[in-house]
Amino acid sequence: MPRLPLEGIRVLDSTYVFALPYTGGQLADLGAEVIKVEGPGRPDITRTGGLYGTFPDNELGEEWWDRPSTYNLLNRGKRSLTLDMSTERGRDLFRELVAVSDVVMENFTPRVMRGWGLDYPNLRKIKPDIILVSNTGYGHGDGPYSGYPAQATTQEGTHGHCWVTGYKDDEPSKAGRSFVDFLSTWTAVFAIGGALRYRNLTGKGQWVDIGMYQAGVMFLSEYIMDAIANGREGERIGNRHPYFAPQGCYPCRGEDQWVVLSVADDDQWDSLCRVMGREDLLESGRFADVLSRQRSHDEIDEIISEWTRGLDRYEAMHALQENGIAAGPVFNSRDVHYDPHYKERNFLERVEFEPERKMGTRLIMGRPYKFSNTPMKIRWPAPRFGEGNEHFLKEVLGVEPSLYDGLVEDAIIASVPTSGEPAPTPHPEESVARGLLAGWDPDYRERLGLS
Repeated sequence: MPRLPLEGIRVLDSTYVFALPYTGGQLADLGAEVIKVEGPGRPDITRTGGLYGTFPDNELGEEWWDRPSTYNLLNRGKRSLTLDMSTERGRDLFRELVAVSDVVMENFTPRVMRGWGLDYPNLRKIKPDIILVSNTGYGHGDGPYSGYPAQATTQEGTHGHCWVTGYKDDEPSKAGRSFVDFLSTWTAVFAIGGALRYRNLTGKGQWVDIGMYQAGVMFLSEYIMDAIANGREGERIGNRHPYFAPQGCYPCRGEDQWVVLSVADDDQWDSLCRVMGREDLLESGRFADVLSRQRSHDEIDEIISEWTRGLDRYEAMHALQENGIAAGPVFNSRDVHYDPHYKERNFLERVEFEPERKMGTRLIMGRPYKFSNTPMKIRWPAPRFGEGNEHFLKEVLGVEPSLYDGLVEDAIIASVPTSGEPAPTPHPEESVARGLLAGWDPDYRERLGLS
């Protein structure tokens, strides 16, 4: 097998929830040795299930903290080390690991690493070429918000996304669950690559200081430029487009089935009318250019909906795509799992869990890119809590057995979380009845070939 791009790079991943844990999972796919560091009494909250994923087959299992879907997605390919960082002994062991690592990742509020003496100036004293990646809501520094805690579900407001997301004359809306977290994931992957390249060229490390709200602002660049250049504030326009018309989401045959389409120019409008068998719309001249179509968008939406209601969503998509019109069916999570194109791209990878975990083979989302010369895959499942304690402390750091036993006795390290409870796990039928799920397939494992 070809060498993976990040082979030989060791990453200390002292991060929680979504953004940087997922960065660590991506780095592991690329070949890095990623050590997930958690406190014995402060396990990652994605281990609890509930809001942060589901338990396989809706069963907690004996070691429930190793089983939730979100935890296993974000932390695949890593090793696990537990350290009580609230103690000096735990922090000293962390410092020893810094000395033999390349990258440190953390997502605490700025006061935490500084209070522990583990901020960038102090880490540089341990290892001058270390790369530190910090991910906070508003970045470090003297800004008035720098010390504020944050999460992606509130960040969309502060970077302006909610202002332009939603329907006309309606309230501001979120784009989706934890949208900004994953912008920060890819920002961090890119920044770490740049920092490693810089280190290779200069021999120097550096501090990557990510402000999540800024990652979100970058995705509003056209609105910001329009405000600066033209004094125009963006507005909420639902599924429509400021320049293309028509564009929208249209009902198809069946319950809650939809197709989206976007007409970018007059030629595509001509094609759309012919596909729908409505050449009369071309003859009237009422919709001849984009401005007239914008003014009559409501009327056009009704015409398109009348056509799409008689079609299966895939049938509508293929008919439109074959005539040069951007279109696609609206997928739910079930559709993504069963879609033949995702399968052909191997986007959902089959990962085999150790027999003792009683999870069998599971599908885990891979990467949105492929390398032609470096085949990649998820190398192994997310680690069991503390499974790497002995390896990293005894073998890597050389901790004596008697001292190691003392760390266990004093709960500086652990193989079972000392706090935390699993989230309630209602049966899927109950979740459907309560409107928490749109549906579920009792035979999903058979349909996915995982039995």
